[in-house]
Amino acid sequence: MTRVVILAEKPSQAKAYAEAFTIQNKTKTYIQLKPDETFPHGATITWGVGHLVELKEPHDYKPEWKRWKLDQLPIVPERFLEKVSKGKWEQFQAVKKLFQQADVIVNAADVDREGSNIFYSILRLTGVKGKPIQRLWINSLEKDEVRKGFNHLQSNEKDLRLFDEAKARQISDWMVGINASRLFTLLLQKKGFSSYLSIGRVQSPTVYLIYQRHKEIENFVSEPFYQIEGLFQAEAGAYKGLAEIKEKDKAKVQELMDKHGLKEQEDMTGIVQKVDQKTKYQKSPKLHSLSTLQSVANRRWKYTPSHVLKTMQKLYEKRLVSYPRTDCNFITESEFTYIVNNVKAYQDVLNVSFTPVSLKPNKRFVNASKVQEHYAIIPTKTVPTEKKLNGLSREEYNIYNEVVATTLAMFHGGYVYEETVMFTHVHDVPFKSTGRKEVKKGWKELFPQQAPSNQEKDAFLPHVEKGEEVGARLHIKESMTQPPKPYTEGQLINMMKTCGKLMDAEEDVEILKEVEGLGTEATRSSIIETIKAQKYIEVKKNNVYVTDKGIMLCEAIEGTLLSSPSLTAKWESYLKKIGNGEGSKQVFLKQTNQFIEKLLQETPESIQHGRETEVEHTHRKMSCLCIRLDYRSL
Repeated sequence: MTRVVILAEKPSQAKAYAEAFTIQNKTKTYIQLKPDETFPHGATITWGVGHLVELKEPHDYKPEWKRWKLDQLPIVPERFLEKVSKGKWEQFQAVKKLFQQADVIVNAADVDREGSNIFYSILRLTGVKGKPIQRLWINSLEKDEVRKGFNHLQSNEKDLRLFDEAKARQISDWMVGINASRLFTLLLQKKGFSSYLSIGRVQSPTVYLIYQRHKEIENFVSEPFYQIEGLFQAEAGAYKGLAEIKEKDKAKVQELMDKHGLKEQEDMTGIVQKVDQKTKYQKSPKLHSLSTLQSVANRRWKYTPSHVLKTMQKLYEKRLVSYPRTDCNFITESEFTYIVNNVKAYQDVLNVSFTPVSLKPNKRFVNASKVQEHYAIIPTKTVPTEKKLNGLSREEYNIYNEVVATTLAMFHGGYVYEETVMFTHVHDVPFKSTGRKEVKKGWKELFPQQAPSNQEKDAFLPHVEKGEEVGARLHIKESMTQPPKPYTEGQLINMMKTCGKLMDAEEDVEILKEVEGLGTEATRSSIIETIKAQKYIEVKKNNVYVTDKGIMLCEAIEGTLLSSPSLTAKWESYLKKIGNGEGSKQVFLKQTNQFIEKLLQETPESIQHGRETEVEHTHRKMSCLCIRLDYRSL
């Protein structure tokens, strides 16, 4: 008899797996399945509870490492070891016993590097060796997908590479966090700083991005500029236009007006010299990855990235959407086939009706060569009943509808609008007017109607003919240059993904085909939550601001590699290479060691000479702050 033991990442995942089969017995620590075609001798599903095991803390290696002293740095154990996480001993012991009894062990944790890390860290700590290990690799918790996945278990070769990637990430973050936090804190305490700084490989450059925007806003000096604006009255209606002059010096604008005999606020006559109309098409959006969904949900409903991920996880466990932690915007023909079969049902979910323009796969959405571990976020084959839809929370309902609408948009027609550019001449001075008129709503009818912006309202142009005379009143328009705006949380996700390049529009993000971002699709929202918890940033009305403590951190790390988003992004890029079998964990950890040595050599002088004024100034603002450093948040 072959005893199969399956490890899920958490109880809810184990429950979803078990429901795809027939349950024989349930206990507090495992679920037993009855024998069937997939498991002729039955199987046992057990689970982690988040991280059952974690890296040991410094004092677990050496008691003297508990005290923060400069002469103890660097703190780098000869060998990194794990321990059972606090409060999880009972579940760990249950898993260990089942692993010892198993003939075959299946890793059924989440299909990403952290899922691999959770499984192999537990396995390693149990001491169980030499048993066959297989990998469940699925993108949906639907019953037929679960059964299909267990009938086609994969080897653990790729899983072991992902474990190496995850362990390299985890250990390097431990080393940077422990050593850099102590180094900077102790050096600054010599200057009178009375709190602690938590410094991390990814979190610190992320704070620095927000700090840079803070400095841009703080240092911005608003200046006036002047233009000539025309208010025109045609038979069909009124419109505005601007002369092609923009000057800081008002006198130069007045000089142009005088030269052409233009008078302010007097009735004059203009001639429409040119009317250029073009029909333009806007393609439907690409399918969602987690970050694009987080950006849209933040812009539309002000949901935080972390809340979007939690909501998606709930929808995933309810078998309504595919795997949420994906960085892919494509699907394969296999997924496309079931989506085509469900087009009408998905339309009913949104209460819309349209005739698909095409039911054939389009490479903009369907491209197997672009799909690696996970495909894009799409609805599953399970179409919810009206009762199930009504049972969703408001957030779940909104997010689910967004996923369904974006998927259906593949089959809808393009958004069509007419762009008009016309020139009205007054005394031979051309005034440019630009207008936009919707011709066909197309795929946009699937999404919530948004109120038009002031810019869109101003874009209305009446119908005029070339050569038509219009009434004109001119004035010199004074405007002020505007400072950059703080990032929203949705923009911050994109900033992390594109490594400091602010790209709001989907087409701009799409241009950047290969990105070396801060963190991964699965970790960016938790990084934002970490730096919130550390009081480095605060969010007010969806805008992200750096705090006094965050300024203190950034002034301390400024000029060091810890402030460099591009360097951290390159580290993340190399981690991916480890997962692909093109890089080495040992090489990465050696580079991290060298990085720490460099920090230890250069930071004392940098803090002593380069940061004294800023640190002391910030310290005065922060004298009441005393925030405890939590290793687990590094």
